[in-house]
Amino acid sequence: MAVKRFHVEIATAIGTGMLGIAGLIGATELGFSWEKSGPEAGYFPFYISLILITASLWNLGAAIFRLNAGREAARELAETFLDREQFRRVAVFLCEMVAFVTLTLLMGLYFSSALYIGWTAWRHGGYRLLTAIGISVSFTAAQYVLFEIAFLVPLKKGPIESWLGIY
Repeated sequence: MAVKRFHVEIATAIGTGMLGIAGLIGATELGFSWEKSGPEAGYFPFYISLILITASLWNLGAAIFRLNAGREAARELAETFLDREQFRRVAVFLCEMVAFVTLTLLMGLYFSSALYIGWTAWRHGGYRLLTAIGISVSFTAAQYVLFEIAFLVPLKKGPIESWLGIY
C-alpha cells in the first residue's frame, strides 16, 4: 500500500475547505459586520475562512486539472507520497499524540508532558532511559515555572492538583 500524491492533495484540499466552512459558520454566529465601534467578533475569522475556502477550491481544481493536463503532470501526481514504512511511522506518531491528548485530559498537562517527552526521547530519540527521564523532568519543570510562576497562567493539572493540595 502506498499513498499517492494526488490523494494527499485532494484530501488536504477537502480538509482545509472543511476547516474554512467551520470557521465561516462560527464567524456568522458571532457576527461579521462592521459596527460604529469597529468590527464584530467574527469579522476577521469570516474573511480568513473565505480565503481558506477559496484556496482549498483552487488547490482541488489544480490537482484535478493537472491529473488531466498531460503525462508529465499526471506522472508527478502518481508519485508515491508515503510508502508502507513511512505510513507506519506517521501512524505511530499519530497514535502517540492521541494518547498524549487523552492523557492530558485525564491526568493534566504536566504529567502527560513528562511522560510524552520522556517516551519520545527514549523510544524515538535514542537517548538512554535515565537521560530521557532527565529531559522530561527538566522540560516539565521549565514548563511549570514559565506558565504557573512567570506568566501566572494555571494549566490543567488533573487529579495531581488535588493530591498535592494545589488550589
